[in-house]
Amino acid sequence: MSKLGTEEAEQIIRQYSDMIYRIAVHNLCNIADAEDILQDVCISLLTKCPKQRDSEHLKAWLIRVIINKCNSLHRLAWRRRRESLEDYTHLEAPEQSEIIEEIRQLPKDYRKIIYLYYYESYTIAEIVKILGKNPNTVSSYLQRARKMLKALLTEGEDSHVS
Repeated sequence: MSKLGTEEAEQIIRQYSDMIYRIAVHNLCNIADAEDILQDVCISLLTKCPKQRDSEHLKAWLIRVIINKCNSLHRLAWRRRRESLEDYTHLEAPEQSEIIEEIRQLPKDYRKIIYLYYYESYTIAEIVKILGKNPNTVSSYLQRARKMLKALLTEGEDSHVS
């Protein structure tokens, strides 16, 4: 790991801050916590930036840091006793807000994989590297998540028809 210069850090933060924030909001469902994660990731970038700084490695490193920090926040005892009052669907396009609600109902590991696959356009092989999971696990989680989403979406359509 190596330290960055101020100008290089600012450039990286400008380039990836929206992605960092989106992933944090998606994982935490809380805007204030996502803002904290964004700050923490920026600090990690300044103090622990990887030596390989090409865009592909840097982006994967940032996503790994975001997910680790979100997981750490989830494990905090005070967080488990707290309920989120914020709704962040206004960040999504109106036609996506319904599907975002359905994605939120999936288990956490499935949500992460669906988000990385469909919203960040990563391949299964790239997700395996980012999450450090077995390729078969990622594939089966993606399949299960798709089935769950299909069931949730068709269930929602049936209720609108009646």
